Amino acid sequence: MHDEPSLIRFATASLAFHSDTELTSDKPLTREELDALHEHAVALYLLLDHATARTRPHVPTQGNELHNARIRMWQVSEHLHAAYHAAPRADGRMPTREACATRLPEGAPDLTICQRHLKASARIRYFTTPADLHAPAPGMIRR
Repeated sequence: MHDEPSLIRFATASLAFHSDTELTSDKPLTREELDALHEHAVALYLLLDHATARTRPHVPTQGNELHNARIRMWQVSEHLHAAYHAAPRADGRMPTREACATRLPEGAPDLTICQRHLKASARIRYFTTPADLHAPAPGMIRR
């Protein structure tokens, strides 16, 4: 381990500070906030992906746990992506049921989240089976 502080700790502190100062409103999250959360989720997924690849050959049990965490992080990004498209647009219009069903990108700037999501989805689907992606989290109870 390095003596200098990890950049991950700074990122965590930044997110905690943002949560304490910016998310005190009782209003629903905006699309911009959901996009930023999705960006963080995908970045954390990629970090876990790298950690899994680095750890699994040396400590398989730890690597398997990181692999499971990576899958769950992907599921988080899936839900954030869906929440983004279910959120009201900047002009206040709600997405139509038909637009949500087709899952088509809505154009710039809304296309950015879809491009990020598709790029990450190609990576997760390369290393993971569909059954893994849709399995409930081990030890978790759904209500």
